[in-house]
Amino acid sequence: MSIYDEGIFLGRVRLSEGGHPRIVTLRGGKAIDITSKTAPTVRDICEMDDPTGYVRSATGTPIADLDALLSGTAKGATLLSPIDLQAVKASGVTFVVSLLERVIEEQAKGDASRADALRQDILGLIGDDLSDLEPGSDAAMAVKAKLIERGVWSQYLEVGIGPDAEIFTKCQPMASVGHGADIGLHPVSSWNNPEPEVAMVVTSHGRIIGATLGNDVNLRDVEGRSALLLGKAKDNNASAALGPFIRLFDDGFTLDMVKAMDIALEVKGQDGFVLNGASSMSQISRSPESLVAAAIGDHHQYPDGLVLYLGTMFAPVQDRGGEGKGFTHKLGDTVTISTPSLGALVNTVRLSTECPAWTYGTRSLMADLAKAGLL
Repeated sequence: MSIYDEGIFLGRVRLSEGGHPRIVTLRGGKAIDITSKTAPTVRDICEMDDPTGYVRSATGTPIADLDALLSGTAKGATLLSPIDLQAVKASGVTFVVSLLERVIEEQAKGDASRADALRQDILGLIGDDLSDLEPGSDAAMAVKAKLIERGVWSQYLEVGIGPDAEIFTKCQPMASVGHGADIGLHPVSSWNNPEPEVAMVVTSHGRIIGATLGNDVNLRDVEGRSALLLGKAKDNNASAALGPFIRLFDDGFTLDMVKAMDIALEVKGQDGFVLNGASSMSQISRSPESLVAAAIGDHHQYPDGLVLYLGTMFAPVQDRGGEGKGFTHKLGDTVTISTPSLGALVNTVRLSTECPAWTYGTRSLMADLAKAGLL
């Protein structure tokens, strides 16, 4: 039995005939169009009191074979990012391994050739003793004081073990891309990597109702030059991938299961290069609930809800661009992010300037839904 037969899944499909994106669920190996006037957007379903119950019982029409959709061979139908009007936010430096790599990026100031030597120096100073620290705790603050004395304190260490989580905007609503799409690297970057993550689907009231997979594409050289360039490092055309579907919580899929997930990463290059990595949610230093609370609450509202990338422990240190330089993408790389309960998110690396331009925004969606009589 496929995982897609076991859970309640929600996604979006674009038909070649045009018009509004179709909201789909999965039944019997088919994508079922459940778009309705009651819930013309994924946002509307997510804001319901019982989105899982609604999707489970919604009537609809089969529009594509699931296997064909996932392989990109469905006639007249293409998978989209499974969200629409939600804000797309991300958490940074939530695992100790990625924390150390961020410090290395900062110390290298965007120069990949310095990465290996800096990695050894920093590990020699702080080792891996940060992994057991609770961010913001007295013990973490004692380590902070120790590191300041040693002269290696960093803004990344501040958000990695300090009291406040890093939350940033990954892209605008409607700008994320889905399974099978190209993902974009800004042309100025020569040191970059995928970030395999779980993304939480969160309502406007801060309730976590499901999860999907995400690739938080990262430009290490750009962010390493200055944290003030985070927007340029993170938010470019096609730089946020989500999918292939949202899996809604039910008795067979819970937040506790998300916390125990292992997220696998595979990068295959046209040059024959293969990279395998993983990110274990059991090693996260801040809980999904605490990260969601840092993003939404009395201090900040999202009336259409949000999707929140939870961060990654993936440390891209396998040399590719030269000895001691660690990993970097090459155009044409195929990136697969997977976990048994959510499936696999597959994308191909291009320059952001060569990926399809983002032209279908909120106004276009509203116009198409109105034309179809769904508003």
